[in-house]
Amino acid sequence: MAAKVKLEEYIAQIKPYNKEAEEAAWKYWDSLCKPLRGMGMLEEMVVQLAGIYGTEKVEDPNPVVVIMGADNGVVAEGVSQTGSEVTAQVLENMGERISSVCILARQEGIEVIPVNIGMLTDGKHPRIWNRAVRYGTGNIAKEPAMSREEAKRAIQTGIETVKELYGQGYRMIITGEMGIGNTTPSSAMASVLLSRDPAEVTGRGAGLSTAGLEHKIEVIRQAIAVNKPDKDDILDVLSKVGSLDIAGMLGCYLGGAIVGVPVLIDGFISSVAAYCAVKLAPACRPYLVATHCSAEPAGKMMLEALGMEVPIHAGMHLGEGTGAVTAYSLYKYALALYHGLPSFAEGNVEEYTHQV
Repeated sequence: MAAKVKLEEYIAQIKPYNKEAEEAAWKYWDSLCKPLRGMGMLEEMVVQLAGIYGTEKVEDPNPVVVIMGADNGVVAEGVSQTGSEVTAQVLENMGERISSVCILARQEGIEVIPVNIGMLTDGKHPRIWNRAVRYGTGNIAKEPAMSREEAKRAIQTGIETVKELYGQGYRMIITGEMGIGNTTPSSAMASVLLSRDPAEVTGRGAGLSTAGLEHKIEVIRQAIAVNKPDKDDILDVLSKVGSLDIAGMLGCYLGGAIVGVPVLIDGFISSVAAYCAVKLAPACRPYLVATHCSAEPAGKMMLEALGMEVPIHAGMHLGEGTGAVTAYSLYKYALALYHGLPSFAEGNVEEYTHQV
């Protein structure tokens, strides 16, 4: 018998964000030999790390990429260019370190952990973590994606993945997803959560035609009509029209706040998961980092709903955590300045002061 889901107990373990360390980091930035706040969001990124880690002496984080992989029953409705078998193949490619995110992560010396949280088959590659809650979701056009308890178990799986990686010494989690058809449940969730018409939040995903997009929108309308999710109940929305990869990433966001490490949000699908995490547990928000604005129609909408700004606007919408890994490089520049710049006195420059 599966262990009793303890999501509520996990949420109660979220650590308080350290505002004193944040303020100390700002003071340190302002003592360095450069125009005050001259590096904009790069300074903010380091200050947030200080608040998360509880010290202004921020060291280089030891990041890891976590990819949640799962299949979606709604693929049977023809909402994707490719079939569900591609999900497993891409996770196998991640195991071989030849997928897009792996190529980018290699440039930064970052490990990629592909997690099978709900593919139609178990992963074969030894680097794949098989943590399947169920083998694919139900077809949301006809039935709920999963039960409420399965949604909780998937969230808990994300939390426990982060806790395990924290135990291995990682101090930053970079999230991503892989699942053919997953822009359909994420768009359905965005439509419900933001009270927007499906046509406003639905994009072409991995390259649908105009006719394909129109069909996808109708499938989402049907899914919402059939399942009648309650927008004020995150678990209801997630279980009825969501996906296992979204649930897993949601758990990663909560997990980061529980162990006290930052978690980087990737694009549109990841931001849907982040929005759900913040609604479930508002105390996790300071631990989340938005990295780029997805080109998917609801990418900007989700960021606005989260009240977050991003450093990168590059029209990316590949998924797999690729945007978040790209944004991680900014931390390297920011921390190089934070640790390397002399003070005004050491640089023989008159100190800047904040002007009213």
